[in-house]
Amino acid sequence: MFNYSEYLREEKLPHIWCPGCGHGIVTKSLIRAVDKAGWDKDKIVLVSGIGCASRLPGYIDVNTLHTAHGRALAFATGIKLARPDMHVIVVSGDGDGLAIGGNHFIHACRRNIDITTIIFNNGIYGMTGGQYSPTTAYGDKTSTSPFGNMEPNFDVVDISIGAGATFVARGTSYHVPQLDNYIYKALTHKGFSVVDVAEACFTTHGRKNKNKYKTNIDMLKWQKDHAVPRSKADALTDEERENAIITGIFKDSVRPEFTERYDELIKQLKTKGE
Repeated sequence: MFNYSEYLREEKLPHIWCPGCGHGIVTKSLIRAVDKAGWDKDKIVLVSGIGCASRLPGYIDVNTLHTAHGRALAFATGIKLARPDMHVIVVSGDGDGLAIGGNHFIHACRRNIDITTIIFNNGIYGMTGGQYSPTTAYGDKTSTSPFGNMEPNFDVVDISIGAGATFVARGTSYHVPQLDNYIYKALTHKGFSVVDVAEACFTTHGRKNKNKYKTNIDMLKWQKDHAVPRSKADALTDEERENAIITGIFKDSVRPEFTERYDELIKQLKTKGE
């Protein structure tokens, strides 16, 4: 049996997450992936912003930093530039990472800095009142869209690839073995890596959409029933694709990493000055 105690600050438990929240599942998946990577805990930095997912670093026994709303990647970029030898991981909700932190996100992708970002994508602002987020499904009711969300939702995979991330994957909190694999591959990838994790918040999202989700278990089953491997996605109709969670590894490529290019520039400038 896997020993999670080695990676947990048990004095900080129990956690604050609600019954049915997927955050605990994703946290355990991250721990297993880190363990598989075989990294020294003193060489890991886990960074978060604000929101339910941001509480994760408080429970994990590595170097951790809890930052301002939407600014986790800005802080993480500074850490990686100062200490490129460290393994830097950012955990972020869909609102924290893609709305308030959206600009930091696309530019981290563009730079291809060696950071792994895991998006805890439950399609809602869970901690701050249940407002709709950039990934809330069209038509879903929220505290700020009581008659249904009128905005099209972001596709995290498309944004990540378009902005220049070199590793992009999507999993769900139901399909745990696959998620373990995606996170492990993201962690060990050289460059900016993104794992979009489809999961659920029943407290502020599911309860307002009882036509789709009667219970928190229904939200987990919805992931099971609507997840489609990338290899089978081309066979979907437009209507089926609209409600599908297409999973898999969408990009795994190599291009120069930002901190290495930065270090090379410093060396060139020092040589010119001699």
